[in-house]
Amino acid sequence: MATSGAAEADPVERDDDHHQRRLASSLTARYSDWVLEALDELPGSFLLTDPALAGHPIVYASRGLAALTGYARREVLGRSARVFQGAATDRAAVAGLREAVRAQRAHQVAILNYRRDGSPHWVLLHLAPVFHARDGSVLHFLAVQVPIDDARRRAGAPPCRGAQGPVLAACREEARVDEDFPCASSSGKVFVDIELLTREFAVTGLEAEEPRVASDSEKEKAISTANCIVSALNRYSKLTGLVVSGKRCDSVGIPALSSSLNLSLGRIKQSFVLTHSSLPDMPIIYASDAFLSLTGYSREEISGCNCRVLNGPGTSLEAFEEACTVDLLSYRKDGSSFCDLLHVSPIRDASGKVAFHIWAHLDVAAKHDFNGLTPDVWQLGAVGAVRVAVRGLSASGSLLRPSGRPNSDCSLLTIS
Repeated sequence: MATSGAAEADPVERDDDHHQRRLASSLTARYSDWVLEALDELPGSFLLTDPALAGHPIVYASRGLAALTGYARREVLGRSARVFQGAATDRAAVAGLREAVRAQRAHQVAILNYRRDGSPHWVLLHLAPVFHARDGSVLHFLAVQVPIDDARRRAGAPPCRGAQGPVLAACREEARVDEDFPCASSSGKVFVDIELLTREFAVTGLEAEEPRVASDSEKEKAISTANCIVSALNRYSKLTGLVVSGKRCDSVGIPALSSSLNLSLGRIKQSFVLTHSSLPDMPIIYASDAFLSLTGYSREEISGCNCRVLNGPGTSLEAFEEACTVDLLSYRKDGSSFCDLLHVSPIRDASGKVAFHIWAHLDVAAKHDFNGLTPDVWQLGAVGAVRVAVRGLSASGSLLRPSGRPNSDCSLLTIS
């Protein structure tokens, strides 16, 4: 039997390439196609993570990361920075990082991390959010690591042997850097599940590494490295008209969701958007990955738009005060139409006023695996998941990003 001269690509490799391109688009869509090459030219080891993607994954790893950690770039892209933590990583340090991400502020901490081979090392981790200059939303988190000098080794004392070898082969380490210009990784550490970490890295007889204190020069180096990277991102973001900054702009605009709510909503696989009902023209403030795939719009294109963006000939939507399900003819970015089963449900605040709307979309002509459910029930599942995510954060007032202005409309919500 004749065989094709060109071997077909491995399906696993194709999926992996698609995944890598999707992660790269987190940067190229915001900073232009040249930003990856520009970042590769920067010395040191650092990571960028995207809080808008499910799991807050690593979307960029610098060239210096492989030499510092033993991980190839493709091994860390798309993963949580939990991969760099180990059994002796201090819980208090992790909790401080978690709080910094929730508050969307810069943070420095000395922390024990692990290389791919399980060997531990101390780094000064500098975490810094990258803000949209117009509305102050967080686009990425930058994590820079500076190795903390071991005074004992410099004096000729033997290194600590408490956490090394096969015992910690399962433990992963974070990014550290060369002596010249250290930068590195892992805002995602902040999202470590402590109970999971304890189960995964339960190691008995492990001696604790002696904590180290970063010097003033190491702290300054971390800050200057972060400033250099943010400056490069700012320069290339201007090519797209987006413009980013290392400082939040407090100008009035469309409010951004907190990192915690972004993470919760990112776990929901159905197609939906969340609109802010108290702002003029009910702008979209969150769009799921499935919605972006269905409509062809990018997250940047759809954010701030009214749901009328999907309208076309034969379509008309009104503001909904009560939950309803309708069949519509909706339109993608490329102009093609689809039969849209749309479920709209309001979320009310404590006074009974509609604060948000959930818009769950479903292309009824496409093939779907509803896990034995009807399309209507599948839609209600998406709505219920969004409600749970909002309910879980409404009591703490952490639905929207922290700012100096009160969020009177949305600080506390009652789900009706």
